[in-house]
Amino acid sequence: MFVLESERLLFREHQPGDMEAYCTLEADPEVRRYVGGAPRPHEVAARKFRDTLLKNASRELALRATIFKPEGRYIGYSGLYPNFRPGGSVPGEAVLAFCFAREYWGRGLATEAGRAFVNFGFDQLRLKRIVAVAEVGNAASIRVLEKLGFVYTETEIGVRSFYKFELLESSSKEPAAGA
Repeated sequence: MFVLESERLLFREHQPGDMEAYCTLEADPEVRRYVGGAPRPHEVAARKFRDTLLKNASRELALRATIFKPEGRYIGYSGLYPNFRPGGSVPGEAVLAFCFAREYWGRGLATEAGRAFVNFGFDQLRLKRIVAVAEVGNAASIRVLEKLGFVYTETEIGVRSFYKFELLESSSKEPAAGA
C-alpha cells in the first residue's frame, strides 16, 4: 500500500470512498479549466475514477488521493505517472501532476505536493527526469513548477496550447549550506 506524507498532506492510493469528492472536483468548471477544459458530468467522472484511478492505484507511478491532514479531507489528486512517447513509457522518467479543489488554492499545497513527489521520484524511484506541462495561461501552475526548479523546454501549440517543463535528477538537489 502506497502512503507518502508532507507537512500538511497525506498521499495514498485512491479508494472507492473518494469517488464522490473526485466527481465534485471534476464538475467544477474553474478546476477543469486548465486540466481538460470542460467540467465532467458525474457518470463520466465516475467512470474515469473507476477505470483509471482505482485500476492503477497499486502501481508505483500513479496519481494519488491527496488528503488535507488538518481536516482529514480528500482535496484532489497529485503524483507521478509514466511519461509516454510513441512506443511506450520512457524508462527513468515520469510526469508530475496535481489538481486540487478550488477552496485549497493559494495555500502553497501544490508546491508542497510537488516537492514531495519530486523527492520521492528522484530519491525512492531513482528517476532521471521528471516532466510537467502547464496550459498556456495557467500562471499559478507555472509558478509552482518554477518554484520546484523545473525548466521550460518548449511550447506545444494546438487547440489547447501547453508549456512543457523538465527537471533532471542532478538539478533537483539543493545546494549545500553556505554554497
